[in-house]
Amino acid sequence: MIKIAPSILAADFARLGAQVREAEEAGADYIHVDVMDGHFVPNLTIGVPVVRALAGVTTLPLDVHLMIESPENLIDDFVEAGAEMVTVHVETCPHLHRTVTQIREAGAMAGVALNPATPVSLVEPILDYVNLILVMSVNPGFGGQTLIEGTLSKVRQLREILEMKRLPIEIEIDGGITPETAPRAVTAGADVLVAGTAIFNDRASVADNIAELRRAVGRPERLRKAPGRFAQAAPASMVAGGQPSQPLCLASDIMTSPVVTVEPT
Repeated sequence: MIKIAPSILAADFARLGAQVREAEEAGADYIHVDVMDGHFVPNLTIGVPVVRALAGVTTLPLDVHLMIESPENLIDDFVEAGAEMVTVHVETCPHLHRTVTQIREAGAMAGVALNPATPVSLVEPILDYVNLILVMSVNPGFGGQTLIEGTLSKVRQLREILEMKRLPIEIEIDGGITPETAPRAVTAGADVLVAGTAIFNDRASVADNIAELRRAVGRPERLRKAPGRFAQAAPASMVAGGQPSQPLCLASDIMTSPVVTVEPT
């Protein structure tokens, strides 16, 4: 099944805990957390305290997307706060293997993101060491943008590479995902749909919006061959310090943050 990751960038932060719980109850798979520093992207969002708070109100894996410069300075803090997946941008990591290894050694699953103008070839050397590739289908920084159609060719290219290499890596797409664009993203090869304004809006409830997105992608998923799923086990070539890594559990199996019931304010 195609996975849906609601992006809290579009949520009502006055009711963030309640909306995240609503997304979980509606069957969301991950909670996507966009961290922006105002330097790598022209916006400033949230930090470690919000991730820690989210870990206390949901059992869903927190998919933390670091759109920041020098992410290595904060990776350990975000993982300690409850991030189960940490994605960094290839554009901000001159020593990408070292950064990905840091994420894995901290205890999280590792992802690498590509901006719309960044070629797929830049992540090919690191494919044996990651669990997720995030294709940005808009220029990062703001929600509510229109999907850049040309980015779907990158999703197709990645899908071909991953199937050829038989790597159990998920392809996530982020930007302009709506019930109208989601089928094209899935047909291209996406496994995880990040959606913000399509889920958190005033037109319908979070539950109804997630259901509409799932209905929209039902047909494309049946049309294409099912890809490998999210890192049930790491490829044998994934190594840290020269030693084979241990098989990875699903994020939902390794959640260690306590679940705390918090009433909405």
